Amino acid sequence: MTTTDPRDPAARCPCGSGETYGACCGRLHDGTTHAGTAEQLMRSRYSAFAVGDTAYLLATWHPSTRPATLELDTGTRWRFLEIVSTSGGGLLDTDGVVEFRAHHVHDRARGVQHEVSRFTRVDGRWSYVDGRTG
Repeated sequence: MTTTDPRDPAARCPCGSGETYGACCGRLHDGTTHAGTAEQLMRSRYSAFAVGDTAYLLATWHPSTRPATLELDTGTRWRFLEIVSTSGGGLLDTDGVVEFRAHHVHDRARGVQHEVSRFTRVDGRWSYVDGRTG
């Protein structure tokens, strides 16, 4: 039987890695492990939007740009993620940039969020700094 709940550990991970949620972003969301690269953090944040995990989104946001609270639009259904390009953000880097397209449906209309996001390490862990939409 195929599940449609993206938080089900056996479901395909929303980030598009091909892994199950439990073996991929679920491990980052529950704190079992941390993102090793800026792209992995970006993918896990996309998955957090898809599963409605605001605590993870806030925890992985850079302290200088993090909002006090975050409310997700429950009417938006995230469909799939495209990584367009990455710059830096590797295992030994301190900063990185990830350009992506996040496809979604809202009020039966398809849409795409195209963003170039900046990431940096804080105390050895990747964090999202900000993004420029395009």
